[in-house]
Amino acid sequence: MENKEYTLGTKVMMKKAHPCGNNEWEITRVGADIKIKCLNCGRAVLIPRIEFNRKLKKIIIEEG
Repeated sequence: MENKEYTLGTKVMMKKAHPCGNNEWEITRVGADIKIKCLNCGRAVLIPRIEFNRKLKKIIIEEG
């Protein structure tokens, strides 16, 4: 993934699932660190941008 375009509200899929069983997240903060919120249980996690880019599987494109 050489072109990573994400902003607030972007839905992403991570490589490893959250302990609740979901691997879809919503970006709630963008900066040197990225804050993502689990779309299943609502848990928020703050991780460094470099680590986020490594763990990102794909950006979810929503129709409509």
